[in-house]
Amino acid sequence: MINRTTAYCLLLAAVLMFMGCTSQKSMSYVRDIDSSTAATLNRAFQATIDATLIAGDAVTITVNALDMEAVRPFNMPSVVFGGLGTEKMTTQYSLQPYRLDSNGDINFPILGKLHLAGLTLTQSKQLIAEKLAAYISDPIVNMQLLTFKVTVTGEVAHPGQFTVTNERATIFDALAMAGDMTIYGKRQNVLVAREVDGKMQFGRLDLNSSDVFLSPYYYLQQNDVVYVEPNQVRAISSQNIPLYLSAVSTLASMATVIVAVVNLNNKSNSSTSASSK
Repeated sequence: MINRTTAYCLLLAAVLMFMGCTSQKSMSYVRDIDSSTAATLNRAFQATIDATLIAGDAVTITVNALDMEAVRPFNMPSVVFGGLGTEKMTTQYSLQPYRLDSNGDINFPILGKLHLAGLTLTQSKQLIAEKLAAYISDPIVNMQLLTFKVTVTGEVAHPGQFTVTNERATIFDALAMAGDMTIYGKRQNVLVAREVDGKMQFGRLDLNSSDVFLSPYYYLQQNDVVYVEPNQVRAISSQNIPLYLSAVSTLASMATVIVAVVNLNNKSNSSTSASSK
């Protein structure tokens, strides 16, 4: 049989193990999804094909057509000095960046001021192509967003700022770029901070639930900040080490006192039984 001392020690160990355990379920993503759930989600899910431009974005715009001479005025050249101490310059055609000003406008050659904020890349290309049609036959407009960056911080393997090259990123894409969450990341309450029209908006995502696919924060936007907060295990192991060491010490002391009292009572009862005999 297990004596009382061993029993109390086992009880204390169980308490400590319970305090430090991390549920395997809490570490998984969208654990409630199956074929029927996917069918329900697909009826409401809306995929984001391309990014929506905002003030401060930088884009490259190139115009092509069968008549290359006709498009030349719309493809701004960049001027490069040949070197220090010389006035020689060379001119070459390259991807010229345009930055949307505080009003969301760019100043495009010949066409003048164009308001692009609030438009997707596809809509922006269509707008420019329509305006170019007055000058060029069948213009083809290519546009690339240069400033799609997201920041991922908190309980991830490699926190930092990441550039999105395909102009579309989900919350899972961002976590993958950051090396995924650590085992201490709280998957049920991931924060996304977003600036919209000069004001901050915040969204919370439960990555354990399939509802994450229906959130407006599932697809990230330029300059979004993703924060993964630590779970209770991390809080115990880092910020509150002295507190929990004190608690463990107190529990151990209490267990020792209880065991001593029990043993003393047992001895007293044994002595009383022997005297009565």
